[in-house]
Amino acid sequence: MSGLQRTCLVLLIIGGINWGLIGFFRYNLVAAIFGGAGSALSRLVYGIVGLCALYCLTILFRPNEGLEHERETQTR
Repeated sequence: MSGLQRTCLVLLIIGGINWGLIGFFRYNLVAAIFGGAGSALSRLVYGIVGLCALYCLTILFRPNEGLEHERETQTR
């Protein structure tokens, strides 16, 4: 897993935790840290998390290299 993939995954996990906090406790952690849901910094964080989600879609549909290697070694 590349550094970009790990970074995007971490940001998606943070975004998921934030949505969990909103759903269960009505507490928006990103908005609390960065000055409200409408602030420019909060919107930037939301945008970056959204871009990471789009990037992770490409990871989801990429063939699994580890499985292909495992299959090759089993057939030999």
